[in-house]
Amino acid sequence: MSESLDKLFSPPRIKRDAAALAIWGCDWTRSFPVAPSAVVFPETIEEVQALVVLANEEGLQLVPSGGRTGLSGGAVASHGEVVVSFDRMNRILDFASADRLITCQAGVVTQTLQDFATRQGYFYPVDFASAGSSQLGGNIATNAGGIRVIRYGMTRNWIAGLRVVTGTGELLDCNQGLVKNATGYDFRHLFIGSEGTLGFIVEADVRLTRIPEPQQVMVLGFEKFRDILKVLSHFQSLVELSAFEFFSELALQKVTAHRELQRPLADGAQFYALLEFDASAAENATAAFEHAVTEGWVSDGVLSQSDAQAASLWQLREGISESLAPFSPYKNDLSVRISEMPEFLDDVDGMVRACYPDFEVCWYGHIGDGNLHLNILKPEDVSIDEFYHRCHEISPQLFELVRARRGSISAEHGVGLLKKEFLQYSRSSADLKIMRALKMVLDPNGVMNPGKLL
Repeated sequence: MSESLDKLFSPPRIKRDAAALAIWGCDWTRSFPVAPSAVVFPETIEEVQALVVLANEEGLQLVPSGGRTGLSGGAVASHGEVVVSFDRMNRILDFASADRLITCQAGVVTQTLQDFATRQGYFYPVDFASAGSSQLGGNIATNAGGIRVIRYGMTRNWIAGLRVVTGTGELLDCNQGLVKNATGYDFRHLFIGSEGTLGFIVEADVRLTRIPEPQQVMVLGFEKFRDILKVLSHFQSLVELSAFEFFSELALQKVTAHRELQRPLADGAQFYALLEFDASAAENATAAFEHAVTEGWVSDGVLSQSDAQAASLWQLREGISESLAPFSPYKNDLSVRISEMPEFLDDVDGMVRACYPDFEVCWYGHIGDGNLHLNILKPEDVSIDEFYHRCHEISPQLFELVRARRGSISAEHGVGLLKKEFLQYSRSSADLKIMRALKMVLDPNGVMNPGKLL
């Protein structure tokens, strides 16, 4: 194996030292062993194909590595796999203004794509806190969402075409960036969200949209979670929202302490919502806010008066995950229909607090698209192994609540290693049978991201 890999990749495009293996062999999860045998850095599609052919011939297993910002163990190599980093496949290959399309290699960083689109007079709207390090291929492989799904949808909505190397080394050119293409199965959507288990995404045709007008941000305080949905519905009747995020008082305490930020409101509240909308809609937004106060839904609020203040308010939401990292949080990324969220949050919160009265429970999420992030924080006097074991124990109970509401056990972080044993709570036996059959067709020898998802 060593000699064959060395023929394909010479230094510095192959690494075996312990430091490199530790860096490229994992993602943001910290609960799985990291033990790859090598890291390789292809630069062309042909090199990826040759590597996959070699893997089939010599029994290698391959784990794709992008920005490694995942939270489900999808990029972890634990059993001597070869990590395939797309760091060197990071070029923007083409731009077609008439089509509003950018063609990129898989390793292009999300913010690089966003900045390039802006320079061309267009906008790539998929955005999240890790945009400065996450890569396009990983975003596509997990169908990443982020903070503006309520207006712009998921990554899936912006992918017009894909080039994918399958588990047999074949190259598929999916949809060719077309708007209309009624020629049977659209394989593009098969690979979006597949977590690298069917093939490696090597290039993508990405759709763009017009640059939005300047945005304003409003932060509101609530005493009752269910009132947040009343406000969401009322605002949507008057204003097109770009974002509608929420976070708890505990989340606010953590992020303001970590980033040394000012609290947004004079008095505390149980929950907060952050709204973003076109500046031209500020009058309607103010009217909606005044109505919410009159109805008793909202305790207080603040409206940004400058871009700097808007950015500062956004830090209150986008900085939460980073502020929780020192507490080794056990994360769950759940979704239900928006109308189900108040009862669902009450049920989950009650269950977690009953099971773990000594653990802090921190809530935040994308309330406008039904996505809740549940974070259980590790006490200082509990070991990491005991903490993860105790949190993992309640997963079946938690996911039963998800299944009862026909929700998803993973809204946007993927399944990876973390949730694969619980996939039946969101997918039927018929679903799983077809998924395994597809895996056998596209990756018959199991070389692509083994042990993930299925």
